[in-house]
Amino acid sequence: MARIHIGLNTEFSRSSDKPFDWAVKATAEMGYKYIEPMLHFGRELMCMAGYFHTVSMFDDPYCMKELCDAAGLTISGFQAHGPLCRPEVHGEYIKMAVRVAGEIGVPVINTDEGKKAKWTTEEEDFTLIRYTLQEAAFIAERRGVKIGLEPHSQYSKTPEGLDRIYNLVKSPSIGINMDTGNAYLSGSDPYAWLENVAPRLVHLHAKDISIQHSDAERGKVTGTPVGCACGEGVLDWERIIRIVKEKCPRDIVFSVECGTPDQASKSLDHLSNLV
Repeated sequence: MARIHIGLNTEFSRSSDKPFDWAVKATAEMGYKYIEPMLHFGRELMCMAGYFHTVSMFDDPYCMKELCDAAGLTISGFQAHGPLCRPEVHGEYIKMAVRVAGEIGVPVINTDEGKKAKWTTEEEDFTLIRYTLQEAAFIAERRGVKIGLEPHSQYSKTPEGLDRIYNLVKSPSIGINMDTGNAYLSGSDPYAWLENVAPRLVHLHAKDISIQHSDAERGKVTGTPVGCACGEGVLDWERIIRIVKEKCPRDIVFSVECGTPDQASKSLDHLSNLV
């Protein structure tokens, strides 16, 4: 039976206009034990000014690790999203994300196929996804890093589409990062979908969706950046936890994706009581 740990994606701090070190401190003070930072490529002005939480892969990754270690936090994975179907955008990014993860012992990097180019066909897109993913897998296999494919965009918005991407590359480094909120908003049954991917699950974005959000967007979007507090939305977390415990062959971190520190604190209370 898989054990479940509860972590926090640093997206919760975006609304606070604060830097990564603030997010780390806030995560630890709430009582979380795991954290999922977001990586960016190159330099970003708002980050450098201290108004945004992402971490540059141009910086020494040990600075990030030491900051988390000092706060008593373990990095569950990196949010390293980008368009797999656009290798000129995501090719070097995802490979560097894997190397950064490997260097400091982070087990998972999460990504998706992203927004496609306007002029490419679906057949061309899947060739490009396969190319980008295979190049990243070569690097990930050597380092023991898993690449978590997330349901988020035009092709991964259905169980069949996500499976099609997963099956493009035969590699032990390829897995699934299930996003419960994205799966629900896409219009699919999130519980049946989770059962389908559970044997391949390497990470989970614990995202709940409010009733108002559900009424406005379910079946109309492929995903959403953040959700509401876990336990205040439409998803059945007791059922989700049971599926992961019974069906997943490895321990999994539920990385909460919400929009504010208050939602993050409520999510931890709710999930801790159930786990």
